[in-house]
Amino acid sequence: MLRRAARGLRPRRNRRRSIWSAGVPLIALAAGLLFTTSATTADGTALRDDRRPQLTQLITEKRERLAESEERAADLLTDVDQATARLADVDQPVKSARETADAMREPAGFTALHGPGLTVTLNDSPRRGTDFGDNAPDNDDLVVHQGDVQSVVNALWAGGAEAMTIMDVRVISTSAVRCVGNTLLLHGQVFSPPFKITAIGEPTAMRRALESSEGVRQFREAVADFGLGYTEKVEKNVTVRAYDGSTDLRSAQAAQ
Repeated sequence: MLRRAARGLRPRRNRRRSIWSAGVPLIALAAGLLFTTSATTADGTALRDDRRPQLTQLITEKRERLAESEERAADLLTDVDQATARLADVDQPVKSARETADAMREPAGFTALHGPGLTVTLNDSPRRGTDFGDNAPDNDDLVVHQGDVQSVVNALWAGGAEAMTIMDVRVISTSAVRCVGNTLLLHGQVFSPPFKITAIGEPTAMRRALESSEGVRQFREAVADFGLGYTEKVEKNVTVRAYDGSTDLRSAQAAQ
């Protein structure tokens, strides 16, 4: 029995080796090489580790550094202003230039204003595409876009707005409204909806301007169709803060 078993274990000369018998060692070698490469690359860490907490921490740190830089810049501007005021007491050209600049501060947006006005709030739809059944709209139809905010801003200016803020941030002639996804980027700050736009001026005239704006009219239609948010609130006495951002101009062109 032992001899028969031994003869059965001997390879037969006439048996042809199958493809699998030759391929299995190659597959095992490739798998081992892959495992070795992964282990070397990981170096003791998880290759597919979730790095969102690290990204959140990085964003928080950048925001804190930005806030510190803005605070430092405000202190320096105050020091410069105080030094200029002291120099104006003894230097007539400096005094004249300072008086000219002070006269332009209010129309340029560098002073806070108070008075009656209007607040317009735009918001994304709480609904989702699946809520509409077979007639599901595109996801872009359910969020506030840059053009929607810009339409309201332009209409308020056209209606006689004297000063304006977006999300309590003063906007001036060089302010630009930008949207990244469904967030608003203004003066280096990022805001999420709802977007609040407040303007000082005659409320009735600004409401008429909103009604005659094509962009605002289209957004109001989307409110009825897709559940977007749109409200107007008359303000008896509202405060619009002064602009406190950078005053540096990178480029400019004189109006014809």
